[in-house]
Amino acid sequence: MTPIHLGISTCPNDTFAFHGILEGKVDPRGLDFRIELLDVEELNRRLFAGDFDVAKASFHAALLLRDTLGVLPVGSALGFGVGPLLLAARPGTHPRDPVPQASGASRPARVLCPGAHTTATLLYQLLHAGEGAVEQVVFSDIMPALEAGAADFGVCIHEGRFTWRAHGLALVEDLGAVWEKVTAAPLPLGGILARHGLGPDTIRTVGDVIRDSLAHARAHRGETVATMRRYAQELTDDVMFQHVELYVNEWTTDLGDTGREALEILDRHARRAGIAAFGTPLRVY
Repeated sequence: MTPIHLGISTCPNDTFAFHGILEGKVDPRGLDFRIELLDVEELNRRLFAGDFDVAKASFHAALLLRDTLGVLPVGSALGFGVGPLLLAARPGTHPRDPVPQASGASRPARVLCPGAHTTATLLYQLLHAGEGAVEQVVFSDIMPALEAGAADFGVCIHEGRFTWRAHGLALVEDLGAVWEKVTAAPLPLGGILARHGLGPDTIRTVGDVIRDSLAHARAHRGETVATMRRYAQELTDDVMFQHVELYVNEWTTDLGDTGREALEILDRHARRAGIAAFGTPLRVY
């Protein structure tokens, strides 16, 4: 058995797709998976630290880790209508505008983002450069902070796309929709990264097992509920499957030419903005 240290997120799209591996429902094809489930920004940080052979990561992180890791063609979250939302605590406000204080002075708007290496933060940097004072927090803390008036704006991901109205928040902008308008391409959010050092045969086998796991989940949707519920206890079944239906799509099965082109577009914009360095192209296995 070949040991594989695997990291995936606790989001329903990942626990759905990896249900077959997590629950031993598919043939591991000679691989011995040791699995950790974490928030995506924690996965990003651990990859920068050299942990994991294979892990889900933000494509922002993938652009910065290209020298040591490449992208598997299976398991990505990419598409149209999948982007993060820029939300406001108060309607009619914008992060470029200073926030007035009782003293008569003003301060920059406080903008919460879900992690320095998330694609959501990259998108905010590309579309709203220099607007507001950006702080990084765990994604699940953003909407509560906006509700409590502890922050002015937040870049919300995951289930926030479905639940923000219930929190009484205001939509400033769908960042993904703006990206689609600018690029005419789907937004690449995150994918499965593998270390180059694993070698082509092992990397190919990992991809095959993930593809088997995804096919099993699609064929046995009812089975996946308990697995998703274990890691998303506060979400209803309806919200979990909304999440799956949005983020698990044709490009999750295979990036294909469209997915690869979308990654190249993201890379070009990040390089022009000085966020990613010019050099080796991002590798898709």
